[in-house]
Amino acid sequence: MPIAAHLRRLLLAPLAGVALSQAAQAHPHVWVTAKAEVAYEGGRVAGIRHSWSFDAAYSAYVTQGLDTNGDGKLSPEELQGLATENTTNLTEFAYFTKLKVAGREQAFADPREARMSMEGDRLTLSFLLPLKAPTAQGRGVAALEVYDPTYFVSFSLAEGADAVRLPGAAAGCTTTVTRPKTVEPAVAEAGKSMTEAMFEALTSASNYGEQFANRAIVACP
Repeated sequence: MPIAAHLRRLLLAPLAGVALSQAAQAHPHVWVTAKAEVAYEGGRVAGIRHSWSFDAAYSAYVTQGLDTNGDGKLSPEELQGLATENTTNLTEFAYFTKLKVAGREQAFADPREARMSMEGDRLTLSFLLPLKAPTAQGRGVAALEVYDPTYFVSFSLAEGADAVRLPGAAAGCTTTVTRPKTVEPAVAEAGKSMTEAMFEALTSASNYGEQFANRAIVACP
């Protein structure tokens, strides 16, 4: 059940009842509470470590049939195939992640260390998204954005000081987190209604979801 390109088509029907109980054809369809680490190695920015906790409805849907030993619990081993598939299929959407270091947008290598766990009724995916080449930040800033350009998935940074962490960063580095000012979809252009067809036409190249971006600015001395 990949999260990226064809996730929208896979989830529209199964989650219709959930969506209609709130608002007809509502967007988004999946909600994620996110945490992130900007990982440093030898003073260089080396990658982003994500932790995404999904809403209960999506968690229940996507884990159907994965309790292979029938013990009523979902182990990391039973979830490993789903974790690997999800991270692999995030490529088209650039892992819903943008990172600039000292003003330069960074390219990511293939994700590593994909894991999933079930805590209560919520599924959590974690993975390391390494840079293709670690880069020096110097006295510039590292700017991280997490969002879905199609707004099928709604990302919200977790509350608290651990929403964005800086393992391995130099002493004195600080983080400023900015969450979206609005959670209500805005009409992309005057006179255009927010129909399901409009959302279905959005692609990974769209900038509609940018208005809901979560941002973290890391400044180092």
